[in-house]
Amino acid sequence: MRYDAEKAKKFTADPAANPAASQEKHTISGTISSSKTGETLIAATIRVSGSKLATMSNEYGFYSLSIPKGNYSLEFSAIGSGTLKKTVELNKPTTLNIALDDDANELETVTISAATAKRNIDNPQMGMERLNISETKNIPVVLGERDVIKTLQLLPGVKSSGDGTGGLFVRGGSADQNMILLDEAPVYNASHLLGFFSTFNSDAIKNVTLYKSGMPAQYGGGLSSVMDVRMNDGNNQKFGVSGGVGLIAARLNVEGPIQKDKSSFLISARRTYLDAFLKLSSDSTVKNSQLYFYDINAKANYILGDKDRLFVSAYLGRDVLGADKLAGIDWGNITSTVRWNHIFNSKLFSNTSLIFSNYDYKIKVDQDESSLSLFSQIKDWNFKQDLQWYVNDKNTLSFGLNAIYHTIKPGEVRAEGNSGMVSQDLQNRYSLENAIYASNTWKVNDAISLTYGLRLSAFSILGKGDYYTINDAGAVTGQTSYKKGEVVKTYFNLEPRIAAAFQLTESTAIKASYVRNAQNLHLISNSNASSPTDRWVASTNIIKPETSDQVSLGYYKNLSENAYELTVEAYYKDLKNQVDYRNGADIYTNKPIETQLLFGKGRAYGIEWLFKKKTGKFTGWVAYTLSKSERLVNGINNNEWYNTRQDKTHDISIVTMYQLSKKWSVSANWVFATGNAVTFPNAKYTLLGESYYYYSNRNADRMPAYHRLDIGATRILKKRKNFSSELNFSLFNAYGRANAYRIKFREKENDATKTEAVKTTLFRFVPSVSYDFKF
Repeated sequence: MRYDAEKAKKFTADPAANPAASQEKHTISGTISSSKTGETLIAATIRVSGSKLATMSNEYGFYSLSIPKGNYSLEFSAIGSGTLKKTVELNKPTTLNIALDDDANELETVTISAATAKRNIDNPQMGMERLNISETKNIPVVLGERDVIKTLQLLPGVKSSGDGTGGLFVRGGSADQNMILLDEAPVYNASHLLGFFSTFNSDAIKNVTLYKSGMPAQYGGGLSSVMDVRMNDGNNQKFGVSGGVGLIAARLNVEGPIQKDKSSFLISARRTYLDAFLKLSSDSTVKNSQLYFYDINAKANYILGDKDRLFVSAYLGRDVLGADKLAGIDWGNITSTVRWNHIFNSKLFSNTSLIFSNYDYKIKVDQDESSLSLFSQIKDWNFKQDLQWYVNDKNTLSFGLNAIYHTIKPGEVRAEGNSGMVSQDLQNRYSLENAIYASNTWKVNDAISLTYGLRLSAFSILGKGDYYTINDAGAVTGQTSYKKGEVVKTYFNLEPRIAAAFQLTESTAIKASYVRNAQNLHLISNSNASSPTDRWVASTNIIKPETSDQVSLGYYKNLSENAYELTVEAYYKDLKNQVDYRNGADIYTNKPIETQLLFGKGRAYGIEWLFKKKTGKFTGWVAYTLSKSERLVNGINNNEWYNTRQDKTHDISIVTMYQLSKKWSVSANWVFATGNAVTFPNAKYTLLGESYYYYSNRNADRMPAYHRLDIGATRILKKRKNFSSELNFSLFNAYGRANAYRIKFREKENDATKTEAVKTTLFRFVPSVSYDFKF
């Protein structure tokens, strides 16, 4: 039986032809998944043909749509899948699970056609970028390793700190103001090899969503952005193996059904083998050194019945850098999540999660007769309860609660021998972070949609420990001791948010939003790029929660039947309780960290343009950001506004991909950015035979402008039903731009009265090749 377009039109018109029947509404609900793998599909679109009635699947593929009784033609589509049309006779609450296919085949009563990914202009959500992993495949990156963070850095409003670094600076915020989640678990250091790679192995990732503004109310803890990374569930249809071998790393991914159609597993592993090249050195110190990272992703899920599904996922990653037996540093993350999905009825969906997260680093230095080691850790236990209530065809209500118990070990120092150091433990810090939230998405009419909500967070500082009072000079003036479990102080923050979409035409919309966020964990760092030895500290009686209020206004246009997309967003962000250092601060002191800090306010504002071509042999985008980010802190820069280190006036990315033939595709990206704000010395003076540099205004200087061109090519070697393979070639920094990674000032070797600036450059002309396979 074939799909009949005329019959579908008749079905669509039925409710309107019978107004009495249309008063009676029923709900159709179910799960959207891939027919090939059984993976649930996030943000799949469900639309009533010939009308504006539509909804989207949530993070677990569940959807619900309440419409009048009648006969309908429904369209189901998702990025990377076809559009499936299905006729439905709706006269009672109906469950309809849909499996979407990639191939343009005709099935019984079903038509599949090519789907184009388009920005949902009638959705009030602003500042959101949803990244399908397939979009990262052809983008050339350093040393050939696909990386979702490097791809996000090519989007407007998202900046990097320089060559190879893994940090994200979103809309003028610092690196610690991004809440990065892997299957709902916080990841406190999302980088490998000092930032050259991210912790996210693309083989194990299904979807990445970045919120730059208007964060949904279920998210909290980050002022600038939320990066929500979801792992693949595993193929519940058949076993499969995929992987790749590159210049510095190898990957292997294994997945398959535990019980077909009911359960599946995924194990994905990656390891570098840079240490193997060190063995070739004739220098014994280099030969016996360590330089590698590894990560392992694992996941299993079980369909327990028509209304219940259980997910268990875990991540383990570690970096090891060591110089023979002299010194070493290793750091890494462990996360684990257990989630239970339950469908109470066709309108009420529940997700319950128990989450564990751990980040730590260890530093060890060995000398002839002494040794010194340092250990630091942040560990969370986290419980979440989220519910979605599809009230009717115009309202969707989300509400829930979250409780996190934080344990932070700022530092444990162990000294042996005659190092001159004394073993000591900085006090552990304990805290409980609770939140409740509720938000509603309301489709007012065909032209106007609203999302409004409120999050109430409470951060309780807990004993055991000593807490201090300090004076304006940073000296300790008092101390109070608290017993284990005793509440030191509780901070409450109301975090309202509202967003509106005004659809001017079917292809044009204007959106506006306001959001307040609060953050209680702070990263104490003395460099622009994130380092594994940066210290996390929680809010104390002195360090208050950071807050931000952001307003945004945007214009959205889909062009030429959705082949092109134009987005323009402007924003202004007001920040309170921002943390910075006193002049001459030492963050590794054994004094209370509050003695090294100052607090003030900030502002960030800018405008972002994104123009995309999404169909045809030639695709890509152009992104441009014009922005400013500043702080005002009494005691810094003569109490005047100064640039943040991440301030960059101009940021441009041009990304292009071209399909030459069935077997060959090529790509290129060019980036340009204003240099980072830095503080260079203004003068030099000599005292008792020693030279000292004098610094005046904070971050008043600039690194040189940054730009580079990367090119890449992919050659499909084989593509069969049960096996495929390809070669990927790339050249990072193709014209060899000597971008400055660091600039140091030193006395000239032959003339101590003169000073010279020495520039360090990391990458020029970096070629790479990798082989990928799948069977």
